[in-house]
Amino acid sequence: MKIVADENIPLLTRFFGDLGDIVKLPGREIKAEHLSDADFLIVRSVTKVNRELLENSSVKFVGTCTIGIDHIDTDYLDQQGIRYCNAPGCNANSVVEYVLSCLSILTETHSLDLGSVTVGIVGYGNVGSLLAARLEKLGIKFKACDPFLDDDSLVSFEEVMRCDLISLHVPLSKEGTHPTYHMIDKQVLESLQPEQILINSSRGPVIDNDDLNDFLDHQPQFTAILDVWEREPELNVELARKVFIGTPHIAGYSFDGKVLGTEMVYRALCQFLGLPSRHSSGQFLEEPPLSKMAFTSNADVDWSIHTAIRACFDVRHDHSLLQASLRLPDEERWQAFDRFRKNYRCRREFSGVKIQLKKVNSELLSKFKSLGFNVKS
Repeated sequence: MKIVADENIPLLTRFFGDLGDIVKLPGREIKAEHLSDADFLIVRSVTKVNRELLENSSVKFVGTCTIGIDHIDTDYLDQQGIRYCNAPGCNANSVVEYVLSCLSILTETHSLDLGSVTVGIVGYGNVGSLLAARLEKLGIKFKACDPFLDDDSLVSFEEVMRCDLISLHVPLSKEGTHPTYHMIDKQVLESLQPEQILINSSRGPVIDNDDLNDFLDHQPQFTAILDVWEREPELNVELARKVFIGTPHIAGYSFDGKVLGTEMVYRALCQFLGLPSRHSSGQFLEEPPLSKMAFTSNADVDWSIHTAIRACFDVRHDHSLLQASLRLPDEERWQAFDRFRKNYRCRREFSGVKIQLKKVNSELLSKFKSLGFNVKS
């Protein structure tokens, strides 16, 4: 059996090597001619899977190692009887840690008081609900909205948009009763206050980037943090220069999350083939480069927490890389955006780091556990 796959999917050969011959290609360059005799297609979000790609192929199964499926024409696949799967929630923890890293940095740069702010969460799926759970454990107030869920704890979109900090965690949709395409447009932006903060780590077109660019012209003190952009990799350079933090679509790019996405698609393909799944991510994940940190019992709680978060993941590193690329000519800049993602550093999640507490400080112990660190006391 022949498997055509995006070359940037981690541990591809280790998971799928037993199931067939693997042809690895750059995700944006997978074409119909590569699939004429392929049985399975394994992709990421950069590959558009539709009639044009699959019409003359022998593909029976499509797997995307991502949480979203807006890059897949599921109607066409259903019509053709082609099985497909995604990896819902695989990078939820990674995205939550991106938001937590942003919050940590804002406490330093904006004197953000996490004890008094309210975080607004738009979208209460795998990522939004996990963020809410993490915030609740940390004692940070939040409000969340999701029109598709019948949950008395949820509030209206309008109420969430009045929160001090707003974090978007929705799929991209252009149809239905609650489309998210350009959900944040000129009208919504003009309802926001200059001191509010907006984070988008979901999908680029959820925010009308041109409207946000114009809004920041008139409200330069407004704080926008973007990990995702319209028309990637051809992002709006003016906007990228104006945002407080801008990163190249890497919020969900922890190595742990990417490997889990590979594993989820592998298991789905094994099920499709009626075979037992013999591999799991635990077999392949090595100890992270930063594996241990120690704090004494008299260490300041806030200092300790923010030191640990930033040691594991400081988004300003990725921001600086993107900013440096903005000086390049168009084609080189677009290539750099993809290159950042292709060659992204091996960022590990908090759970891979052992926190050693010398003499137990109950508050510090609780905070580290709430963040997901592996605490030893």
